[in-house]
Amino acid sequence: MITDEQLNSYRLSGEMVRVVRDGIEDNDVKGIVVAWNDEQVMIRRRNRKVVKLDRKYIYQPFDEPRANPEA
Repeated sequence: MITDEQLNSYRLSGEMVRVVRDGIEDNDVKGIVVAWNDEQVMIRRRNRKVVKLDRKYIYQPFDEPRANPEA
């Protein structure tokens, strides 16, 4: 699970993140961290829609190679 410090770093920098939810790359969510609580993270996508995602997913900078969720 991603830490509050990591989420705050992403929020303050405005860095685009990738949320890896499963093994299919098309299901990744790309956007900017807006807010979070103990269970969920709010991500603003490029089309300005906000989605709530579980904190158990893999959060990584968008410009890094995609992480493998099975590893």
